[in-house]
Amino acid sequence: MTMHEAAEVRAASTSSEDGVRISLARGGRGRVLVFCPGLSSTQADLQELVGLLRRDYDVVTFDLRGHGLSSAADRYLFEDFLSDLEAVMSHLAPERPLLVGYSLGADLAVHYASEHPERVGELVLIDGANPVPEPFVTEEDLPMFRGLWQQMADQQTSLRGTARQVLLDAQEILELNIEIDSVRSRILDRYRMIARPITMIMSTAMAGGSSEGRAAALNQNWQAGLERLVRDRPQITTFRLDADHGLVLTHAQQIADIIRSTSI
Repeated sequence: MTMHEAAEVRAASTSSEDGVRISLARGGRGRVLVFCPGLSSTQADLQELVGLLRRDYDVVTFDLRGHGLSSAADRYLFEDFLSDLEAVMSHLAPERPLLVGYSLGADLAVHYASEHPERVGELVLIDGANPVPEPFVTEEDLPMFRGLWQQMADQQTSLRGTARQVLLDAQEILELNIEIDSVRSRILDRYRMIARPITMIMSTAMAGGSSEGRAAALNQNWQAGLERLVRDRPQITTFRLDADHGLVLTHAQQIADIIRSTSI
C-alpha cells in the first residue's frame, strides 16, 4: 500500500464476558495484527501509528472499556480489561495474529499469550509489561500521582462524547496503576510460559527527560526492569527509543518500521 492509498476500514463491535460493548475497527492488507491500546489511549489517539501499520498489515484496533467508543463499565480491574482483549481475539475466530500491546496493553498481551498460546503468532510489546524491581506508585508519591491523575480526569471533561474520551475517574486510574504494579511484580512467570517470539520497544525516558528527582528514579527503575527481563529471557529482541512514554505518538514511524522489520 502506498502513502496515497487509504485502507478500507470496517467498524464493528463485540462484547466482553460481562456484557461491556467493545468498539473495534479493521482495515489494511496482509497479515492480521491486533493492536491492544493502553490506559487512557484510544483508537483515535493512535491513528498515525495504525495508519502506518495498515500499509503492511490487516490491523484490528479497539477501545478498552470506558475508553473511546466502547461503553462504560461497573469496574475497571486488570482482569476486566483482559476480558476486553479476550473478546476481541475471540471475534477473530481461528486467526492467529501478531499481537501488539502498548503500556497496559502490553501487560494484557503477555497475560493473554501465556493463557492462550495457540491463539497468538508473535508479540510486540511497547513500553509496558516491564518487570520493574520497584513499584511505580509508592506511598511517598501518592499525593503527586493523585494530583496528576485528577488533572487528567478534569481535562477529559471537554472530550466527553467523543472518540477520545476516557470515562475512568482519578481514583479508578490510581487504583488500576497500583494493581498494575502488583501484576508486574509477577510478570516474569508469565513470560516463562510463552514460547512465541517477543519484541520489546521501550522508551529511554519513560517518565520524561529530567536527570533529577522522581523522574530520574522512575527512569532508572524502568531500565532496571528491562535488564532484569533480558537476563531472564535473553531470546527477547529489544529496541530502545530516545523518547518518553508517549512514544506511540511521537515516534510512530520508527515503531512501525521496527514492527515491519521484525515480524513480516
